[in-house]
Amino acid sequence: MRNIIRNTILMANAMLLMAACDDSTADLGIFPSTDGLTYSTQLFELTSRSVKMDSVVANSTLNYVGRITDPETGFDITADFAAQFYSLEDYRFPSKSLMIGDVDGVPTHGVVQCDSCEVRLYFDKYYGDPDNPMKLEVYQLSQEQSKIMSEDSVFYTDIDLTRFLPEGAKPIASRIVTPRDYNVPTATLESSGYTQNIRIALPNSIGQHIMDKYYEARENNDNSFADAYHFIRKVFPGLYFKATGGKGTLLAVHVGALNIYYRMGDVYYEDTVYNSMSRFAATPEVIQSTHFDNENLDSLLADNTCTYLKTPAGICTEITLPVDDIFSNEHNTDSLSMASVTLTRYNKPQDKYQLGTPSELLMVRKADMHSFFLDHRVADGRTSYTTSFASASNSYTFGNICRLISYCKHEKLEAMQQRNKERQEAGLAPYSESEWDTQWQSENPDWNKVVIIPVVTSNATVMENGVNMNTQVSVTHDLSLNSIRLIGGDTKIKMQVVYSRFFQK
Repeated sequence: MRNIIRNTILMANAMLLMAACDDSTADLGIFPSTDGLTYSTQLFELTSRSVKMDSVVANSTLNYVGRITDPETGFDITADFAAQFYSLEDYRFPSKSLMIGDVDGVPTHGVVQCDSCEVRLYFDKYYGDPDNPMKLEVYQLSQEQSKIMSEDSVFYTDIDLTRFLPEGAKPIASRIVTPRDYNVPTATLESSGYTQNIRIALPNSIGQHIMDKYYEARENNDNSFADAYHFIRKVFPGLYFKATGGKGTLLAVHVGALNIYYRMGDVYYEDTVYNSMSRFAATPEVIQSTHFDNENLDSLLADNTCTYLKTPAGICTEITLPVDDIFSNEHNTDSLSMASVTLTRYNKPQDKYQLGTPSELLMVRKADMHSFFLDHRVADGRTSYTTSFASASNSYTFGNICRLISYCKHEKLEAMQQRNKERQEAGLAPYSESEWDTQWQSENPDWNKVVIIPVVTSNATVMENGVNMNTQVSVTHDLSLNSIRLIGGDTKIKMQVVYSRFFQK
């Protein structure tokens, strides 16, 4: 125990010297030789509970489709998605004179003809049984301008994607599929260069329409194929995918491709015919949006033996920080040097279809939980933090959140000072500390609360002052299927706090 305390003090001392985590850095630096530091530690208990997230910003590039039973609740998780398709700027089909189509059964030059059209959904993972059949239906999105999926909109996971369909829309294609494609040889399926995919044949009229619009635009000097924006609004608005039969499989689609097949001739050899293909892909440059429906999450919210983290758009964990207790009279002149929180996962039961474990978590103030993602923020180490799962300890550790705790305290004090100034100007008596505690809590019930949310982060190397720094560049909701239980609820979470105090030698 003595070694643990000594190591903690040494760590706190190093942090203070680096001025990285003190709640007030103005006085840090080189101290006079007459000054000294003393340290103390204290454990605090944090309360936590599960909180339902009805919807989250669906800004992931992954799309999901299917229906699977949640092993924890016994209820279904369903997903459907809509995708636009990307057109390269100033996209070009071959010259019309080279196109070959059938006239009375005779291949003829100068005839634009779509021989076949398909959409392929490429996925790198799935949930459930690889042999489980699922019926997928495909709908074409509406070309009506008021129903186009706009780049200016924010898409949430509870969105009703059918509102982007034409009135009375019917599927243009459907197919019974399984994650494992038995039409592909086993050697190919298991090769490193193969990407699992599902092929759904579309009516030739889809490809024919796109090709006809292209040559029409070329003749009329129209900008329909100038870029993806015009292509979506003038040519092809996109597709909607829905699972309407089968249960037990959910696909994580990372890219979709619309392929149009046709024939064309050779510029120099008139008798030569090529089978050609043009591809339009659902990529991050255009909108892709998944709708999720999680059934019966309320039964888990009522479970106080633990707290839950469930994605996508399921449940997060709320933690109340004992800010006032940390800055109690005993420590009202101390500096907060370190505050560490570890969230421990309960072991999962052995089940081959068990849902996954989040790789990364975000801690953010509850008041900022929505704006954080809407504003595309990254963890700032003051009001938001990220951490990764440590399999060795079966836990997630937020190593030092002292700046967050200090921020909450200072926010409350500054608000009190401002309010009392206003009351003084109005001729009213100022709030006492106890009165302000009650008033502040009533006006800001979440002031000392944070939420823990599964996320996916991205880093990039950025040059700062001539040094390459690995910097976080994005934090998005984790929309994969995850579910874990954390120690919490009726069992309090422990947080170790290290204080520092100056004294005269």
